Amino acid sequence: MFIQVIQGRALDVDDLHEALERWMRELSPGAHGWLGTTAGVTDDGLFVDVARFDTRHAAHHSGDRPEHGQWWVRTAKLFAGEVTFLDCDEVIEFLGGGSDEAGFVQVLQGRVRDHARVRQVLERGQEELAAFRSDLIGGTAALCGQDGCVETAYFTSEMAARRGEAKLQPPAIRGLMRDWQELFVSDVDFFDLREPWLYSPR
Repeated sequence: MFIQVIQGRALDVDDLHEALERWMRELSPGAHGWLGTTAGVTDDGLFVDVARFDTRHAAHHSGDRPEHGQWWVRTAKLFAGEVTFLDCDEVIEFLGGGSDEAGFVQVLQGRVRDHARVRQVLERGQEELAAFRSDLIGGTAALCGQDGCVETAYFTSEMAARRGEAKLQPPAIRGLMRDWQELFVSDVDFFDLREPWLYSPR
């Protein structure tokens, strides 16, 4: 899997939402290899878009289409300042990967010590994590460049996620969380998408 992460300051949330709806209606049928998109705007106006494709080639082919270029020319005007694009060639899915059933999505972004170690930690203890956190219904970790990592976690609701965070952790889960936190070598940015826009091929 390949993930592209797009971020920018939204000028108008409703207009951006409509732009993605238009992409879904008009352009997604021709986006071969597109697997799904998770997007939304944080409380402070940051638009975050996590687009999943089966390969980098499929993502770039979709973006190179003339109709996509025309769509982007209009959509780019809905941002204040620069829009960034982050390409992630390795993706680890956990608990089933991305989910269109989520009522709340949290995107975590930071730098990690070792990409291989990220995979080891995420692949360990998934059964225990699923049993302990029924609110967490899926996720992806996208590895970017030499040390970048963007995790997207899907929850049934924000209320359920906050309750899950506050639960007393058994030793196995506590160890898993400690190992995950120790992977990061920089401050981690958290982006809460309280009203996520979730799309997948129809």
